[in-house]
Amino acid sequence: MDGVAEVLDRLVGRIEEAGKWLALPVVLLLSAQWPLRDAVRCCSREANDLGQWLFALFIAIALTAASRAGTHLRADFFARSLGARTRRWVAAAGAAFIALPWSIFVMMVYGRDAWRSLLVLERFPETNNPGYFFIKLAVIALAALVAAQALVDLSAAVRDPEDESA
Repeated sequence: MDGVAEVLDRLVGRIEEAGKWLALPVVLLLSAQWPLRDAVRCCSREANDLGQWLFALFIAIALTAASRAGTHLRADFFARSLGARTRRWVAAAGAAFIALPWSIFVMMVYGRDAWRSLLVLERFPETNNPGYFFIKLAVIALAALVAAQALVDLSAAVRDPEDESA
């Protein structure tokens, strides 16, 4: 399991590194909507649609990155009073009983809808611009990244339970 966890950890890390660069085009595209609409009188809806699907992908990656960095919202006031080993096991329990089942549920329930959307290359309903299927695929990407990170966290917790530095 350690080998698989290491590969998953590197893969999620590389996706996270690449995903951080999505922030700039998201900000540029979503900020350009009003000038495009008011001054250029062209392409504001296209900028919005492209910005929306890039934002969905960015958020899918960013949520996992926040978990990896330990900066996501959690009941830290309670965890501070626990020892490092206990915190590690609480995090492993959260990965095993919350994150992993949730991600599997999302992939199973929503996967078929996302797959159908991809097959027909679903368009944005209001503009008929291509790319709406990317938003649905971003939900699956989020669930897959959460599942991968949960497996990495579980592996780290069971690898060496006596190691206080992990």
